[in-house]
Amino acid sequence: MDGDEKVVVEAASFCCSTCEGGEVTGYSLVRQNKKSHSLSTSSTSNSPEYRRTQSLHGPSPVTTFGPKACMLQNPHAVMHIQDPASQRLTWNKPPKSVLVIKKIRDASLHEPFKELCIFLTEVKNMVVYVEQKVLEDPAISADEKFEAITKRFCTFREDLDDISNQVDFIICLGGDGTLLYASSLFQESVPPVMAFHLGSLGFLTPLKFDTYQSQVTQIIEGNAAIVLRSRLKVMVLKENWDKKARMDEKDIILSNGDVDSGQKPLQYQVLNEVVVDRGPSSYLSNVDLFLDGHLITTVQGDGVIVSTPTGSTAYAVAAGASMIHPNVPAIMITPICPHSLSFRPIVVPAGVELKVMLSQDARNTAWVSFDGRKRQEICHGDRRPMSCTLHRVTASSCLILPLSCLIYR
Repeated sequence: MDGDEKVVVEAASFCCSTCEGGEVTGYSLVRQNKKSHSLSTSSTSNSPEYRRTQSLHGPSPVTTFGPKACMLQNPHAVMHIQDPASQRLTWNKPPKSVLVIKKIRDASLHEPFKELCIFLTEVKNMVVYVEQKVLEDPAISADEKFEAITKRFCTFREDLDDISNQVDFIICLGGDGTLLYASSLFQESVPPVMAFHLGSLGFLTPLKFDTYQSQVTQIIEGNAAIVLRSRLKVMVLKENWDKKARMDEKDIILSNGDVDSGQKPLQYQVLNEVVVDRGPSSYLSNVDLFLDGHLITTVQGDGVIVSTPTGSTAYAVAAGASMIHPNVPAIMITPICPHSLSFRPIVVPAGVELKVMLSQDARNTAWVSFDGRKRQEICHGDRRPMSCTLHRVTASSCLILPLSCLIYR
């Protein structure tokens, strides 16, 4: 492909009361290093003037989740963002539907899944949504006793059916990957999530399944605490499409067809991180990183991780980053095996604009993935704007966690 490939991260526009509608200028780095791109800004002659029009802080968190759930407002709260210990779930209307997400190909979850679904349909009279591929599991489809229950289910297929306004809350049976998958199904407002620890990793799934009946009852009655999780809003722009490019059913760019260069960009909501890496190539990746229009560094190494506070305890911490409390509005930028020892993980405010683009002198392309999914290639001529918004995923289980443990998700 021809041209340059960029990645951009932007936040909602902001105008503070003190400036009375004026623009807030962007900041500049104090130190510059002319010999190295690492943590250095570009010269003023090479970069256009950039004036800040956004807040360094992220926008106020969304307090509605799905069609019926919202956060119970604290009348004594002074700030817009409540103390995490006082965040409570409430319902505008009684919940009637629930999405049950089960870890696929795990025989140990068959009985808990059946037991939970029977409880929801026969005892709580809930409308249960289940993914079609879950019911296609031979261990479930061959159960004649459970067949009467499955006939009452509402089924859907990923990327084909929109259930964003049909589900009141979500129950996950599995590990952290199951919760990440649940987040990917809802690219706008996310219903409250109950996550039971029945998988290999359980940082995000602290609930024990032994007491699921009482816990589900508390959720339906609106008697539960919630913790808010921020997500990265990522926009994928393809500037120069090869004439032979086409997209498969998983949105992975393979080759091209009749795609217009001005087509609508793809957007993703990411709970953990966006990873840009060198892919199958043996060469180091060369990726330029811009912060509010200023070149911060050229990442020469295996790649770079742009993560949320939730994702800071995942791939980022394994790459040497620090852990960030989930209530801190920030973005973590972590290099993967950097060639330069001067580039270390950086924490930036949630309202900044990040741009990631393939360097002009890069020997090979790079690859990008969103929470480990939708993996695709970055070529010269592609721009990938990523914007951070405090659009929240809720985990309605944090009441059982001590506040000191919330840093571990």
